Amino acid sequence: MIQKVLVANRGEIAVRIIRSCREMGILTVAVYSDADRKALHVLYADEAYHIGPSPSADSYLNMDNIMRAARLSGADAIHPGYGFLSENASFSARCQEEGIIFIGPGPDAISTMGDKITARKTMMEAGVPVVPGTDGEIRSEEEALQIIGDIGLPVMIKASAGGGGKGMRLVKNDKEVTSALRAARSEARAAFGDDAVFIEKYIESPHHIEYQILADKHGNAIHLFERECSVQRRHQKIIEETPSPILTPLRRQQMGDAAIAAAKAVDYCGAGTIEFIVDKDLNYYFLEMNTRLQVEHPITERVVGVDLVKEQIHIANGEPLRLEQEELKQQGHAIECRVYAEDPENNFMPAPGKVTHIDIPYGVGIRVDGSIYEGIEIPLFYDPLMAKLIVWGKDRQEALERSQRALKEFKITGVRNNLRFLERILQAGAFVEGNYSTHFIDENKDFLMALDECPDECEDMVIITAFMEYLRRVKKASPKEMTALKNNWKDYPRVRSVFKL
Repeated sequence: MIQKVLVANRGEIAVRIIRSCREMGILTVAVYSDADRKALHVLYADEAYHIGPSPSADSYLNMDNIMRAARLSGADAIHPGYGFLSENASFSARCQEEGIIFIGPGPDAISTMGDKITARKTMMEAGVPVVPGTDGEIRSEEEALQIIGDIGLPVMIKASAGGGGKGMRLVKNDKEVTSALRAARSEARAAFGDDAVFIEKYIESPHHIEYQILADKHGNAIHLFERECSVQRRHQKIIEETPSPILTPLRRQQMGDAAIAAAKAVDYCGAGTIEFIVDKDLNYYFLEMNTRLQVEHPITERVVGVDLVKEQIHIANGEPLRLEQEELKQQGHAIECRVYAEDPENNFMPAPGKVTHIDIPYGVGIRVDGSIYEGIEIPLFYDPLMAKLIVWGKDRQEALERSQRALKEFKITGVRNNLRFLERILQAGAFVEGNYSTHFIDENKDFLMALDECPDECEDMVIITAFMEYLRRVKKASPKEMTALKNNWKDYPRVRSVFKL
């Protein structure tokens, strides 16, 4: 049985994994780069090992350094989290070679589902619906034009090895084919070292719905229902919810069965996600499989009542699934909001810096998974995700109202962030009605970007920031400095009133 787990990741997911390990009595090992010496996951784990300079290529993607840390610490298992090496078949194989348990699928499943062309073929053979398109790589402009003529415009050109929106181009007319094909190949080559691309029919006004699955080493597989992931910016999810507001009970069951068939088609083992694209008529098509834990997994945990990290560890131990499909039910509704250190008013550019103050929302049905604390530096080398707000309610209306309240109470100062932008999303009519597609942000851009309004919450944040500054600086300031500080507050009458200045 697994005794010590090295978490080959950072940030909130590393902290989240360590918490479940602690509850199971399993020792944990953190790894960290130069930029993460004071990171929360380093402070929280039982042991921590330095694995290289700040750039991820020299640290969190450096297999040799991670395996060295595993040997030095005596870890008998590695959990890859998400991102970095989590879907790297070579890393899974390396763990097998060195006798360390990889808490995830084997290299064959990762390879098969990591290549989108191979995955499409595998799903077709398994009877899982796929989006109409090519069966293999597109090798020329002439071939692309012929395929487009057969399936009709618009189409998407996609990188076979891709993800996160890289190597993707929408083609609306024949004149765009050449430039789109070249751009997709060039971007795919730069991002993944592989310029293979294929073509799929473009589904208009689509929903992005994914199914959480668990499968063991004994041939058993189950699904833990769906997550609606259609609120996206540049193909990156921002807000997810479960259950999906559009699925009927029949379609939910059909898609769940298809998800299980997809997992069994590749002899999958561990936690994974089958992603579907769903059109306005609820026709569904296989999109891809993520052979790892997803960022948004906590909303499934909250609605189904299952700790997915613990289930991953039990599966990695060789145990049969402890759950049966018939006993799983969706209880209530959950929404997740991703909180980023980014500047919505500057094209959502990452905004690294020092967190000076945090107000975490509390109350019934609220969970915050995060890796920040007051004084922590948000580095510029990695994804700027700081925290995830997970909110549960007895139904969608309660979950929505509770999420809106929690976002108003959530305050982070010192770094630019998207909290106000998330508030606007939950206030938008289309989201409130549950009638939105992956085009939601573009279709509601004017409303969502009206961030210059300053309601009472913004004024309260000014007061809080001033108060923290008062505590930090006034106690150490000379009389002259204190006078200057008070004079600088003359433009904030509410602050002067609160502190009687």
